[in-house]
Parts: sequence; C-alpha cells; structure tokens
Amino acid sequence: MKNEMHLQFSALSQNESFARVAVAAFITQLDPTLDELTEIKTVVSEAVTNSIIHGYESDPSGIVYISCKIEDSTVYITIRDEGIGINNLDEARQPLFTTKPELERSGMGFTIMENFMDEFEVETGSCVGTTLRLTKHLSKSKALCN
Repeated sequence: MKNEMHLQFSALSQNESFARVAVAAFITQLDPTLDELTEIKTVVSEAVTNSIIHGYESDPSGIVYISCKIEDSTVYITIRDEGIGINNLDEARQPLFTTKPELERSGMGFTIMENFMDEFEVETGSCVGTTLRLTKHLSKSKALCN
C-alpha cells in the first residue's frame, strides 16, 4: 500500500522545525526505531536549511516543497526548492565545504544525508533550484512482532 503527503511552506528558518516534525509525524505510522526517526528528522532539517540558506539565500519569498511517500517499510522523501541551484555539485558534496562560513555552517549537510539515508540523489542547475531525493528502508523488526 502507498501513502503520500505533500507540503509547501515559506523559506523561513522557523519553518525548518515544522518540516522536521511534520515528516516525523507522517512516518510514525511505520513505528520506526528511535534511531531511524532521529536520522530522518536530522536529514529533513539539513535539507530544508540548505534550501532556505543556500537555495534562496534567506529570501523569505521562496517556497520549499516536501513530498513524502511510504511504500511497505520504505520512506521516500523529496525536498525541492526553486532557488539559485548549486554551481559545483561535486565541490558542495565534499565534507566541510560551505559557501557560508560567516554563518558558521559546518559544511556537513550532504555528508549527513548520505550517511543517514539508504539512497541519496541531488538534481540541481543554475537558477532552476535543487531537488533532493532521499530513501530510507526502515527495519521491520517491530512490524513482525505485531
């Protein structure tokens, strides 16, 4: 069975926590482990923050889009913006690389996403925005006990 959710919200930093909680609430129907839930919330936070800070350069008129789909015990998350895009994706995916050192950004967003998710894809282009596709296969141990 497939179940889907779609959100869109203003590119404001205070909406990052809303996005994290909304996705977490949606996937709780799968009864994820605490570690799985924490990893997904962290990834959503990183992706939304990147859209706001880098994609729209903190322009609140931008919109962040999130789609979340559940199929069996797999969660598919797409986070998209229509911001400035990423000029050099290979460079941006390097650990500790940041274009905003003055904001004390760690440059670990993509690294965290890659490590916490089972699949991670980035689609971007100058002035067309960035789309992140994230996949997480949740453990079935709890589901087998029901």
